[in-house]
Amino acid sequence: MEDEEGPGCGKADFVLLDQVTMEDFMKNLQLRFEKGRIYTYIGEVLVSVNPYQELPLYGPETIAKYQGRELYERPPHLYAVANAAYKAMKQRSRDTCIVISGESGAGKTEASKHIMQYIAAVTNPSQRAEVQRVKDVLLKSTCVLEAFGNARTNRNHNSSRFGKYMDINFDFKGDPIGGHIHSYLLEKVGR
Repeated sequence: MEDEEGPGCGKADFVLLDQVTMEDFMKNLQLRFEKGRIYTYIGEVLVSVNPYQELPLYGPETIAKYQGRELYERPPHLYAVANAAYKAMKQRSRDTCIVISGESGAGKTEASKHIMQYIAAVTNPSQRAEVQRVKDVLLKSTCVLEAFGNARTNRNHNSSRFGKYMDINFDFKGDPIGGHIHSYLLEKVGR
């Protein structure tokens, strides 16, 4: 995928659409997806379309392109959102939050992994092991929870009934010092 956006790639931010209709929204999303742009902004919100394949969008070179940049300086990306949240936390000395939402199979766990990959890369090297530990717990908890039972939905025969809240704790310098994952049941099956 190329680094730069162009007119042939659709609008990188939905707020720039000439008309705000569902049809225009979907056309823009489809055009961007066909051009390999799986990320699109709606203001500060990032919309992601799961490509169901590995794309060369992640790793140290891409992290370097987003590190320390402003949200809209580079094309839409998870690293841009992770960078904005991390910078806001450090500058304001306040908690920040990234909400990842979507249907089963939308790529929420993958998005979480890429955000943690970014955080691990931009923090003190001695603290990277803690981010990796939280990432490992996230991945292991997904398998354990799904062993307790998933639900059948109209779109997915193996939909998770569990939600996860991940918390990474940072020290005053912005380095991770701990974290944990809370899992909770989203629905009960009535009998």
